Amino acid sequence: MGLNIKILIYLCLCSGVQCVHQMSWLPCQFTDERVFWNNDGHTETELIHREAMLQFGQTGDAPVNPHAITFLVTGSKLDLRRYVEEVEAEQLDCELRRYSTEGIHVRWPVQAATEYNRWFSCTIKHSKGLFTVTSFLRHPSDQPPTGEQDYRSWSAIADRETLTTTVVMVIQTQSPSVKAGLGAQQKLHCQFAVDHKGPNVTVEWHWQHRGERRKLFSHTSRSGQTQGTGVRLKSLAGGDASYTLPFTKMNSEGTYACSVSVNPLFASLDLSLHIEEAPRVSLNVGPILSLQQDEEQKVICEAASYYPLDVEIVWYEQDPAVSGQRVGASLPKVLQNILLSSHKYNQDKTYSLSAFFYLQASLRNSGRQFTCSVSHQSLKVPIRKSFILTVEEPSSWMFTLAVGFIMVVLLVILYVMLRLLHSARKQSAKRSWTQTLKLRPGRQENDERNPNPE
Repeated sequence: MGLNIKILIYLCLCSGVQCVHQMSWLPCQFTDERVFWNNDGHTETELIHREAMLQFGQTGDAPVNPHAITFLVTGSKLDLRRYVEEVEAEQLDCELRRYSTEGIHVRWPVQAATEYNRWFSCTIKHSKGLFTVTSFLRHPSDQPPTGEQDYRSWSAIADRETLTTTVVMVIQTQSPSVKAGLGAQQKLHCQFAVDHKGPNVTVEWHWQHRGERRKLFSHTSRSGQTQGTGVRLKSLAGGDASYTLPFTKMNSEGTYACSVSVNPLFASLDLSLHIEEAPRVSLNVGPILSLQQDEEQKVICEAASYYPLDVEIVWYEQDPAVSGQRVGASLPKVLQNILLSSHKYNQDKTYSLSAFFYLQASLRNSGRQFTCSVSHQSLKVPIRKSFILTVEEPSSWMFTLAVGFIMVVLLVILYVMLRLLHSARKQSAKRSWTQTLKLRPGRQENDERNPNPE
């Protein structure tokens, strides 16, 4: 019977009928702890995963699943469902844990608050990493806890017990994992809320990466003392503790922790910032490469200034006439004779890489399209650069040269022959005149006495 009820509950949740803003329950995993002494005399903690339900309602409501531990969340100034509106219940991962105040007993400052409390933390995450919400549940009691209320002596919780609680504090982020390029302004979202006015709140931001940890910002509402920058104090008064990076650099990468403390509660959310810089892709040839038969050309595809290190460069060859066809087109041929340069480490800590090959011009490859495809995690689709090869026959070039040479030679010969012909005519005319004078001696004497008869 219990199994049938459980199946029915999960079918209702998975059917998509209930969204979170309409939801009155949410299946959760309660991670309980059992601390014991091992044989070496040291304490060990055993994590026990127990079935639980996060149920929203009023005091005295019957549990939706009577076979699980029920955390009944009754009304307060904070509605946990508001932080996960319009999200399908099956997209949420919910975990409940005990929370230790490390022996600190503080009366929570709300109306009709009891002296003693049992604390639990509830973390709800979107399955695709869109947000993380952590809240604190207060289970009030008129009786003091037995012993120190910490991880060494938790009070037992029965398998079908119902714990009536209220949400007293919430911290959330809508950017658990952020990807940013170099030189960008990046906002890391962090927001909190407390169920009473004027709480003594301490907000801090820390950065940590590869064993290094550094405080970026700190503000305490009671003293008004502030250290560091990046958080607007006016926004902080309304619960917005978002941190702004004005200019992302390579050393901005790491984990940013947003923490909020309201005694005796302390909550912290980790936000991961990953630097991703897309490569700039270029070829050392133009869109059309013209070569002669058997001529060789080194073709280089360079991916420059990318981060992180891993990049993939592939050269393809195909017929451009079928490159745009989706049906019946032959697949591009991957070139195998590709050589890679060593990674170049740039001054801005980005990387560059080249993939090149030696293209031997052949008439059968004339008109083929060669494409360089670069893939990187910063790119949704690969960057492609292409060129088309045209190959000309060497004979056509030799023929043109030969014809030109012959024409020049013929013109020179013609010019020389014309000069010789002209010179021969002048010599012939001179000889004829001389012979005429010899045949007429009288005329010759007159000519000698009067060289200029006219």
